[in-house]
Amino acid sequence: MKLRHVVLGSLPLLILAGCVSALEASTINLHTFIGCAVREFTFLARKPGCKGMRITTDACWGRCETWEKPVLDPPYVNAHHRVCTYNETKLVTVKLPNCAADVDPSYTYPMAIRCDCGVCATATTECETV
Repeated sequence: MKLRHVVLGSLPLLILAGCVSALEASTINLHTFIGCAVREFTFLARKPGCKGMRITTDACWGRCETWEKPVLDPPYVNAHHRVCTYNETKLVTVKLPNCAADVDPSYTYPMAIRCDCGVCATATTECETV
């Protein structure tokens, strides 16, 4: 019986802590933030033979520290380039509207679960100029 009161008594604190952390997350200055985080993102899902559909999902967003310094030996630069990239994803499938009879309406996209600063992997990320 006493354990029940302890658990129920701590419920308002857990709710309050969740509200405070949500408030802290909303006060982050995105112009100065250095790091990698999961952030809500909306895009237009398209497929030939179907009407497009706006999808809101979680994606990776951020800036990671990067640097280069000159060295005396070829290639004459020591580079450290990290990008904000997916660490863990979950595949989500939706059905696009108004598809032609011969078109499968299924559309699959990745949803970010966890993001980190890391080496750019061409298998999962568009690595331009890296």
